[in-house]
Amino acid sequence: MAFDPSEKTQAILDMINEFVDKELIPLEAEMMNGKEFFELEPELEKKRQMVKDMELWAPLHPKECGGMGLPLLDTAMILEALGRTWYGLYAFGCQAPDAGNAEILHKYGTPEQKEKYLNPLVEGKIRSCFSMTEVEVAGSNPTWLLTTAEKDGDDYVLNGQKWYTSCADGAEFAIVMAETNPEAESRHMRASMIIVPIDAPGFNQVRNIQVMGHVGNGWNSHAEVAYQNCRVPQSNVLGGEGMGFVLAQDRLGPGRIHHCMRWVGIMNRCFDLMCSYAKKRRRTPDQVLADSDIIKTYIADSAADILSSRLMVLNAAWTIQNKGVKDAMKDISIIKFYIANAMQRVVDRALQVHGGLGMSDDTPIAIYFRGERSARIYDGADEVHKISVAKRILREY
Repeated sequence: MAFDPSEKTQAILDMINEFVDKELIPLEAEMMNGKEFFELEPELEKKRQMVKDMELWAPLHPKECGGMGLPLLDTAMILEALGRTWYGLYAFGCQAPDAGNAEILHKYGTPEQKEKYLNPLVEGKIRSCFSMTEVEVAGSNPTWLLTTAEKDGDDYVLNGQKWYTSCADGAEFAIVMAETNPEAESRHMRASMIIVPIDAPGFNQVRNIQVMGHVGNGWNSHAEVAYQNCRVPQSNVLGGEGMGFVLAQDRLGPGRIHHCMRWVGIMNRCFDLMCSYAKKRRRTPDQVLADSDIIKTYIADSAADILSSRLMVLNAAWTIQNKGVKDAMKDISIIKFYIANAMQRVVDRALQVHGGLGMSDDTPIAIYFRGERSARIYDGADEVHKISVAKRILREY
């Protein structure tokens, strides 16, 4: 199979790459100098309007929601281009967790839920968060939740403690995974996804968690949330009671394509920085770093990591697009742990080539180094995916 973009897609990619280089990468200096999301938000809103004026807004979402309605392979390539800078996805309206939440709302939401939550979310008027991971139980197991949602009249009453509810700070609503059917025979039918407005009584944002020495805010935050007798209408359930696990799996398949192609974009950015620096940084009066055979092996190994990662993700995207998520489950798990590790290797080599400069925040490399270590943990830890892959392979024998 060929993964060459169509003429139309290539034109879109060219426009996006030019926009990233001219409009978004220059903003990184302000972030590296300590500006947080809320301080940069007014400038980012200007960039978002420019994207809308270019008719490139929300490439991941269907046209009826206000998006571009592009197929998964095309959006994968777009995510690679946008992944070269921190705010690429946000500037184009396809950032997590909003993208996944919008996908679930579009597929399973009622007309009322779509009108109230989906449409303004896709338009970029509001933000959302996804609240599943809990402090006391394994985050990789969505069938084991301590947060409960009990019926009381026409309402659910939620109680529980969540953390890593990413982007809760300033969001309009959360999609919460909670146990609604504890007596269900199948453990896969015990949880539901429920829409909880942030201003609902009993939704308490405890703190923004400090991650790798950084406490973010707004879209760059990871919140701990306490649900304390949090009351919402039962009409806020998504896709029906007991469908939480099914919706989670449906959400995570394409979502991992998006994550992995963003990581390929990060690898491309660090590779460019590494090669450019190696060509100009002197190691002796007569030689630059690129003259070193050791540096050449870093470059060759990184090129192999990037090429293999890119082809693996595009292959998984092709399978989902043409055969469905079910036929791609093994591929989805493989790319999740493989690309997360490949990215770490490429970023580490780029940092090593830059030496002391790489340790500073004068380039984005150190920020990628500490910020993207989490890729091996969220959306399923490496070990969980490897066990899943091995089980699927061994069934064939």
